[in-house]
Amino acid sequence: MILGVPLERTPTEHRVALTPSGARILAARGHEVVIETNAGRAARFSDEEYRQAGAHLVYDPEEVFGRAGLILKVSALQPAETALLNQGQTVLAFHHLAAAGRGFLDDLLRRRLTLIGYEVMEDARGDLPVLHAMSEIAGQLAVHVGAGLLETRAGGRGILLGGATGIPAAHVVILGAGVVGRWAARTALGNGAQVTILDTSLEALRNAEAFAGPAAVTEVAHPAAVARAAAYADVLIGAVLLRGERAPQVVTRDMVAGMKPGSVIIDASIDQGGCVETSRPTTLADPAFRVGQVTHYAVPNMCSAVARTASLALTYAALPLVQRLADLGLARALGDNRGLAAGVYLFQGELVSGSVGSARVS
Repeated sequence: MILGVPLERTPTEHRVALTPSGARILAARGHEVVIETNAGRAARFSDEEYRQAGAHLVYDPEEVFGRAGLILKVSALQPAETALLNQGQTVLAFHHLAAAGRGFLDDLLRRRLTLIGYEVMEDARGDLPVLHAMSEIAGQLAVHVGAGLLETRAGGRGILLGGATGIPAAHVVILGAGVVGRWAARTALGNGAQVTILDTSLEALRNAEAFAGPAAVTEVAHPAAVARAAAYADVLIGAVLLRGERAPQVVTRDMVAGMKPGSVIIDASIDQGGCVETSRPTTLADPAFRVGQVTHYAVPNMCSAVARTASLALTYAALPLVQRLADLGLARALGDNRGLAAGVYLFQGELVSGSVGSARVS
């Protein structure tokens, strides 16, 4: 099979969908890997490394999209990229189609493409291996970013996460006890912060407490509890995930208005529409904005800030499923692997994701 890896053209997307080590493994299995020049440059992978791994370097996206049956991307397709696709091609990426515009989705359907989302692909246990890998990184980044935005120079409260002798540590409130939430909690505790995790699931809270340690305070999430926690938060991290669906807005505009001046919101759910009513997508080039006196950070591809680490994690997590697609072909691979099939949004122009269908008509 011919696999294509284009240069990412989403603004400030620095990751690459396949590292040289991944290209070497696929080439050794008899597959042709076509990669656009400089596709890995921002993540510190040179064209020469890909060449030595057995990949074929090409100089424009038209050739990548024109030759490959299976396209490996990171960010969702851009309209200019969609125009280059041919009927019957398969595209793996973080599509996040539940948050996509209806017109864009209709265009994808007309082109009779197969779209598989990294964020909904499952492993044998029903876990989300690629999303899990990115979420571990996002959870850690959320705390580091929040700490920076609390600094005086950033217009924050001018406080340190861990406090100092005789000075209380900052309060970090985390909404959602999934992978992002657990890693954010552990990172914040490691920096000396006071941490509260809220979730609607007692099982998820138990798992988070076991992962982060007993110093993390857990609380069942309901509107009054979220409002109360938001009011005392110095950093509020939104890490709410509904698998394959648009994130619910659990933090209202009134709750944001009740937060401390100089406090920070990190909406890590923004890929799926955001869980804070006042959030809007931003970029790494201009990542933060204020609503009243509260700083918001809502970068959909926040893991791109550590592009090399994120690209390696993406390749290691996705490669087993990519190999299966390449080795067996689309139909057989999907038929033999329930987890891979769970990642399919569109199959040859047919919408097969119920959550995307619901978002499309809502």
